[in-house]
Amino acid sequence: MDGKAIGILGLALCMILCGAGSAFGLYKTGSASAGVMSEDNKKFSKIIVLALLPATQGIYGFVLAVMKISALSATMTVAAGWAVFGAALALGITGMLSAVLQGITAASCIYAIGKNSAGSGQYVLFPAMIEFYAILALVLGIMIPA
Repeated sequence: MDGKAIGILGLALCMILCGAGSAFGLYKTGSASAGVMSEDNKKFSKIIVLALLPATQGIYGFVLAVMKISALSATMTVAAGWAVFGAALALGITGMLSAVLQGITAASCIYAIGKNSAGSGQYVLFPAMIEFYAILALVLGIMIPA
């Protein structure tokens, strides 16, 4: 396997893992949002940000793949291919796990808003702390040269 193929494999895994994590996280927040809105649909504006937060990791995986795919070439070394693979896999794993955990955390915050919407803006902080680690992995992926 040459360097370009290794890099492509890493970028594909990154997109798959980040996308799968985001899909699961959105499933959790969407389900929680539907439950809360069935009781009081006026809470939509208070829960929409929480409901959408897990989608960002899927976007991060896509962004990294788009940024790095142009750097892959037929003449790239195996070592350079493994560097891309490692950076992409770091974001893939971190993105998947953080999206799943962020979805679970955001769903709990959505349920809390359903019970008491006072201070709903403060609830965003809890899943946003999880987001920070996905952002760190994205920055690392961007910084590692292809």
